[in-house]
Amino acid sequence: MEFKDHVCELLNTIDACQVFFDITVNFDLTRNYLDLVVTYTTLMIILSRIEERKAIIGLYNYAHEMTHGASDREYPRLGQMIVDYENPLKKMMEEFVPHGKSLSDALISLQMVYPRRNLSADQWRNAQLLSLISAPSTMLNPAQSDTMPCEYLSLDTMEKWIVFGFILCHAVLNSDAAALSLWKLALQSSTCLCLFRDEVFHIHKAAEDLFVNIRGYNKRINDIRECKEQALSHAGSMHRERRKFLRSALKELATVLADQPGLLGPKALFVFMALSFARDEIIWLLRHADNIQKKSTDDFIDKHIAELIFYMEELRAHVRKYGPVMQRYYVQYLSGFDAVVLNELVQNLSVCPEDESIIMSSFVNTMTSLSVKQVEDGEVFDFRGMRLDWFRLQAYTSVSKASLGIADHKELGKMMNTIIFHTKMVDSLVEMLVETSDLSIFCFYSRAFEKMFQQCLELPSQSRHSICFPLLCTHFMSCTHELCPEERHHIGDRSLSLCNMFLDEMAKQARNLITDICTEQCTLSDQLLPKHCAKTISQAVNKKSKKATGKKGEPEREKPGVESMRKNRLLVTNLDKLHTALSELCFSINYVPNLVVWEHTFTPREYLTSHLEIRFTKSIVGMTMYNQATQEIAKPSELLTSVRAYMTVLQSIENYVTIDITRVFNNVLLQQTQHLDSHGEPTITSLYTNWYLETLLRQVSNGHIAYFPAMKAFVNLPTENELTFNAEEYSDISEMRSLSELLGPYGMKFLSESLMWHISSQVAELKKLVVENMEVLTQMRTSFDKPDHMAALFKKLTSVDSVLKRMTIIGVILSFRSLAQEALRDVLSCHIPFLVSSVEDFKDHIPRETDMKVAMNVYELSSAAGLPCEIDPALVVALSSQKSGHCNNIHCLAKAINQIAAALFTIHKGSIEDRLKEFLALASSSLLKIGQETDKMTTRNRESVYLLLDMIVQESPFLTMDLLESCFPYVLLRNAYHAVYKQSISANA
Repeated sequence: MEFKDHVCELLNTIDACQVFFDITVNFDLTRNYLDLVVTYTTLMIILSRIEERKAIIGLYNYAHEMTHGASDREYPRLGQMIVDYENPLKKMMEEFVPHGKSLSDALISLQMVYPRRNLSADQWRNAQLLSLISAPSTMLNPAQSDTMPCEYLSLDTMEKWIVFGFILCHAVLNSDAAALSLWKLALQSSTCLCLFRDEVFHIHKAAEDLFVNIRGYNKRINDIRECKEQALSHAGSMHRERRKFLRSALKELATVLADQPGLLGPKALFVFMALSFARDEIIWLLRHADNIQKKSTDDFIDKHIAELIFYMEELRAHVRKYGPVMQRYYVQYLSGFDAVVLNELVQNLSVCPEDESIIMSSFVNTMTSLSVKQVEDGEVFDFRGMRLDWFRLQAYTSVSKASLGIADHKELGKMMNTIIFHTKMVDSLVEMLVETSDLSIFCFYSRAFEKMFQQCLELPSQSRHSICFPLLCTHFMSCTHELCPEERHHIGDRSLSLCNMFLDEMAKQARNLITDICTEQCTLSDQLLPKHCAKTISQAVNKKSKKATGKKGEPEREKPGVESMRKNRLLVTNLDKLHTALSELCFSINYVPNLVVWEHTFTPREYLTSHLEIRFTKSIVGMTMYNQATQEIAKPSELLTSVRAYMTVLQSIENYVTIDITRVFNNVLLQQTQHLDSHGEPTITSLYTNWYLETLLRQVSNGHIAYFPAMKAFVNLPTENELTFNAEEYSDISEMRSLSELLGPYGMKFLSESLMWHISSQVAELKKLVVENMEVLTQMRTSFDKPDHMAALFKKLTSVDSVLKRMTIIGVILSFRSLAQEALRDVLSCHIPFLVSSVEDFKDHIPRETDMKVAMNVYELSSAAGLPCEIDPALVVALSSQKSGHCNNIHCLAKAINQIAAALFTIHKGSIEDRLKEFLALASSSLLKIGQETDKMTTRNRESVYLLLDMIVQESPFLTMDLLESCFPYVLLRNAYHAVYKQSISANA
């Protein structure tokens, strides 16, 4: 009610003073007057749309009565107003009859501005509107106009003034041709106007409903209907062509200004005109696409809208970045030109009252005192006082009885409007950007906003502009108002969620493109694997014979690299399309390092980095092709090839986006060396460890696979049930090196620890057997020099075969670990040769008398580098935690006995050398006793056992051949080698 009373009082005062309105002269006064009328009208329309308005004011009055003990004294008037304004426009048409003269004068002054702004794209194109390079000779000349503030005045705002204004003072449409012309032009341009945010006003229907009840308005009603048809049939295409023109015009403007930012000074007006024109077209499309009144919707779907918004953002960025350039230019302009011209105009005034003279003089003095040094010193300018004084002066000089009437001195008004624009270029650039290019209205069209974004991503040529959508989220807070602070959190949260969603979708799209490229590259890399050359070799060998027979041979297989041969430049492969799409999208992600939305900083590149990390992790695990049901897994060498191809593609991303891809590699690959990744998912380390233990080594224990030291690999044995994999293809030296490359020292350490856990479980079982035979073993230890007694004791031993089997299993596991350690050493020697040589030197020169704890630390370091140690630290750790080939792999016993003995005697603080010498004495005594036996079962495989003793000594770092010869004749070993060789020859025959 208070607002309504103040508006009515002000309008009556304006009428009484017979104020002169002309948008081209007293711009601020006329604009604010028209804004007041439109704001008042829209408020009343919106109020009438609240369905429960009577109940709301009733509740308000009841609450007031409960709080203050009496009704609100304005309540009866408020209630009456609600009733009177059921049909707000009809009531206001009656209310505005006295104000018709002032309102119509203000509206008719738009005839010099609105028709010039509401031109077709062809007219703009012919006039080369907004072009800086159309006339190179005038490029440095300042952009001038007699109506500077009108040039970037919003077309949307003017149409609201015209439509609502002429509805309120409709009588002038019958008497003034200029008024009728403006009215028709506005009706032909749009079908609806914005009342507030996403609330719209359907022009033609409302106007027709109002005029149908007025006698003699049939002609006006026919005009409305004709304009509606015109708007429905032509407005969409007209605005589409405008957007098309503005895309190219803004692109040219942004490109020229990026190269020559100094032109922002003289051509600042062009920038703000371009922003205002583009903003008007975008808002028009947004409003009409949501309120379509025709069947064909093609004119309201613009897949290139992102490009227009992007160039707007680019121009805004130029203005913010080069603000000091513009300040420097306009400070000199104000002091060197505007002050002089204004001073001359004031001097030439025939009549100038004292008050007006003081204000004018203050303008001249303010401008004269400006200097470039103020800009260089970073001084903050503030011309708000000067602009407010000019507003007051417009009010003083626009009343009918003013001594100095601005109607008689229009040149003064136009000059001051230009000066005011120049002052805004110095101290109000941010406010100017908000005034001309604010698109916060997207906040209230979320569905359309998201749909435009999706269309942008789907079109590869537009994806480079997709960053404009997150940038638009920075506008949202400008639509908040201090009178409604509760909205800030709601709008702020919406801006954050939309910005986050847009950046996340962009990163996902880029990630998907990168994944597709990686898949293609992995396929190409796979073609170069050795396994694919067999067919080519076979074809080459059989080529001659096939020609001789005259049969048509198989079509030649395409060789790797054929995809790079192009017959012409027009041939585009899928990989080309993916790279093009990726480069376009990455341009967008890389466009800004970060953006601030409601005091939150977003970094687009980090979104891409995080998505790449997640996808790289999943891809590496996926490329192992591990099938738990069939126990199938990719060969380490093939996985390594695929991972390297993947990494090569990811490294190339640095050419498109400024991201640290090495950080991605470190985060992902280091996680893959652990048992589980950061999300608790299995890694390639756990998959390969599980496969080698549960599949390969288990088949070794089952007798289907044997270890061949000469080949340094496990090999399949011919059996009834053929295995689904070839053990040699997973355990030879090249595969183990590939495994070491993939798992790294950490992963290989985990593999070793897992192997040692299995050994420790076997040792636990052995301990149980030792406990069972403890008494006999103790006697044998003291009776090794009594052959007859030893033979009798040996027969008392139980589960001898079980001991042999378990020791063999331990030997097999240790042999596999030896292969893995050797492969790790080879890999690390290539990557870090100096560090490995330093560790090796440190290990080799550790004194014998060194404390065992210190020695174990050195051995642990050496073992982590893949170096063989006298005492295996991993085995020591595994066993200390237990505080409670030949086809049968018997040759692995030597490694098992040596390493188990070293580990156990280290744990139990015994002398390893002394204990092993004792073992050698016992073993040699027993073997010599076997030599005297005549029983065939007892002497079975006697020569092989002799060789096993020799292998134990050769494997041991603590025993020597001299020591062996002292207790076991070498002639027996020589004869054993000869016998075993002869036996193998006869077996093969």
